[in-house]
Amino acid sequence: MDSGKKIERYALISLYNKAKLSYLCNNLLKYNIRFIATGSTYQKIISMGFRCQKLSNLTKFKEILDGRVKTIHPKIHASILYKRDNKKHLKTFSKMNFPSIDFVIVNLYPFKKTLITSKNENKIIDMIDIGGPLMIRSAAKNFKFVTAICDTSSYNDLIINLKNNNGKTNLVFRKKMASKVFKLMSEYDSVVHKWLS
Repeated sequence: MDSGKKIERYALISLYNKAKLSYLCNNLLKYNIRFIATGSTYQKIISMGFRCQKLSNLTKFKEILDGRVKTIHPKIHASILYKRDNKKHLKTFSKMNFPSIDFVIVNLYPFKKTLITSKNENKIIDMIDIGGPLMIRSAAKNFKFVTAICDTSSYNDLIINLKNNNGKTNLVFRKKMASKVFKLMSEYDSVVHKWLS
């Protein structure tokens, strides 16, 4: 039953490759989708003139260990993973006083590219992404409710799907994007595995 209260929708954005970010933000705004972002992505969004909430301000947890730990937080993953049609989940999540994340837009540290351009083992290890995979895996698992976008080439498809569905994404699209996430993660982890071996 509609209580009349307007539900605010949020996109969590955390990008290594910030290409097409202005295009993305401009189009998401057309559908009243608000932004939450991590460190450098937050700074970039703000510098382009968009409103954005800094993730660490919402979690009350500042990035530590030179950025190694910044998005590993229960509130973030609860917001992505809770089932929107489950009363128990809704009750638990409502107590967290945290925005509901309906879009997770992440691209990963370029591990494979770094292998080609560097022989520095520490630099290569730093390019093993941890937080990014956690967020997009959570979103992909909960594709029934959440849209996971894992590369810039999907931005246009996202915008088209929003346009065709009155500012929402449909289940077929969300499932397709979830499949893309797990394909990417399989390939990404395989490259790390081969390097370590």
